[in-house]
Amino acid sequence: MSLVVNNNMMAANAARNLNTSYSALSTSTERLSSGLRINSSSDDAAGLAVRELMRSDVATINQGVRNANDGISMIQTADGALSVVDEKLIRMKELAEQASTGTYTDSQRQIIDDEYQAMASEITRIASATDFNGIHLLNGNLGGTGMTIHFGTGNDEAEDKYAVTIDDCSAEALGVGIGVGENVAGATVSTQASAQAALEALDNAITSKDKVRANLGAMENRLSATISNLEIQAENLQAAESRISDVDVATEMTEYTKQQIITQMAVSMLSQANSLPQMALSLIG
Repeated sequence: MSLVVNNNMMAANAARNLNTSYSALSTSTERLSSGLRINSSSDDAAGLAVRELMRSDVATINQGVRNANDGISMIQTADGALSVVDEKLIRMKELAEQASTGTYTDSQRQIIDDEYQAMASEITRIASATDFNGIHLLNGNLGGTGMTIHFGTGNDEAEDKYAVTIDDCSAEALGVGIGVGENVAGATVSTQASAQAALEALDNAITSKDKVRANLGAMENRLSATISNLEIQAENLQAAESRISDVDVATEMTEYTKQQIITQMAVSMLSQANSLPQMALSLIG
């Protein structure tokens, strides 16, 4: 190679190698400081796209878990109110049994019926007043199509959501109290005959209420199982995202050390290469 002044190719070559190693060192520094292997699309365009989809799924699934937990809270609210309705129905049956015997007069049965009707009114009040976040639960509002609990990442009817239904649990819907009609069994216990007829009506009311509670219990258990599955799914997605996105610190530190040494060597060689043209001065007399 000729000794020239205008074009120092050894310096240019050293500078090119320095830029390459310094760029690699900068990339390693960014990865180690962020903990991520992929910090921009240039690092791994396909990996970035997959990672962002996984991150969105994980965030959505975690919100789905919260949605399902809200559904459980709603069910527990309804079930708690129905436990009070249960107490009222039991008391009403006790009153009907009391009024069914012949040792009471009709005027005394009327006193018994006053409490009986009060219990029926309280059942209806509970059904009307029980709500969760402003949504009434026991007045028939959630009968039919019910309340949709959405927990999945999509909108598939079979995979991402299902409905919680709660039948009307007012006294009228259960078939007890004066609201069902004066001559209907279960309406009153003001006479011995009506009190005796009310016993079967109250059994039916308790059975209807128990069916509602049993359905709520089944839905609560289903939501609990759904939450467990969602948490496992989110955990596995996070693990997969980590394998794509997170930096292997041990491997990257090795690369960092390697590029640091190469960069230091390139700086030293560039310094030497830049001084070589000065040798031409010794040839000039």
